[in-house]
Amino acid sequence: MRIIIETIPHLKQAYPTVGDWRRDAEGNLRIFVSEEIGDKYALLVAIHELIEVSLCEDRGITVEQVDAFDKNFEANREPGNFDEPGDAPDAPYRKEHFFATSLERLMCAELGCDWEEYEKTLMALP
Repeated sequence: MRIIIETIPHLKQAYPTVGDWRRDAEGNLRIFVSEEIGDKYALLVAIHELIEVSLCEDRGITVEQVDAFDKNFEANREPGNFDEPGDAPDAPYRKEHFFATSLERLMCAELGCDWEEYEKTLMALP
């Protein structure tokens, strides 16, 4: 197993997201995190993505399903709605997203980060 986590410019993400995961042609798991948020916050996003993808793959939820849902959510986002797509009741990976967020919050606390400031930083990206 090979897992590659890298930071990339936010505008190079596949769609408006701070973290993304997919398998490359060799089967490596690749996690992309927006670099503008800094190393500590990027680590939190990467942990979230690693947990989420692990659970999704184990449960047969594909990257295509997640991407399609996320892109549709973003295209139809109501003004003032800052929810993550995975929080939506009809997200195909809602349970997996919630579990990943729970562990992300625990790690955030252990790193001495403020969850509200962390979320504000992520939401400030275009």
